[in-house]
Amino acid sequence: MSSREEHLVELVDETGTPHGETTVTASHQPPGQLHRAFSVMLVDPDGQVLLQRRAAIKTRFPLRWANSCCGHPQPGESLVEAANRRLSEELGAGPVELTEVGVYVYYAEDPATGRVEFEYDHVLRGDFLPSAPLLPDPDEVAELRWADPTALEAELKRDPRSYAPWLGGVVHRLLRPSESRSGAPGPAMTPPELLADDTAERSGGR
Repeated sequence: MSSREEHLVELVDETGTPHGETTVTASHQPPGQLHRAFSVMLVDPDGQVLLQRRAAIKTRFPLRWANSCCGHPQPGESLVEAANRRLSEELGAGPVELTEVGVYVYYAEDPATGRVEFEYDHVLRGDFLPSAPLLPDPDEVAELRWADPTALEAELKRDPRSYAPWLGGVVHRLLRPSESRSGAPGPAMTPPELLADDTAERSGGR
């Protein structure tokens, strides 16, 4: 895990235009540096989504429920290549055919670790069979479960602190891809009703 913290990420502006690079560690130190990221949501034939509970040793939002897989493409690496690399590393899954369903800019401070997420996040959907083999890395994943995404939206309102703060935006774009992709990809706010009532976790866009 520590070696990945020294990997390079691509710094971008709020339109997604790259302008440099830095390490994962540096980009997540306060006040944060906006960089490219991706969030994968695996979906079964019945529309259920695979969630992972982040491992306790994660440096950002440990033990929170999140989408199937997250990560950062290294400079020059395609989103699909990077996402399938992380699906393999985190879940022992893949390769999976992935479709981008939206982009949004998100900001959140982790009150437990003091790290910052400030990311231009590409939301990727992949079809996946529940019977397909998975071998989650315990250093990455504490638990897995399948969930109905509409019910998950309601649960995010009731108990936001059990979930990673970017998950609401990911689910919103998964359920409403045509709305999320109207016009050119650019900054978009997480729906206010999905945000935690917590000043230490606020969206200013990922």
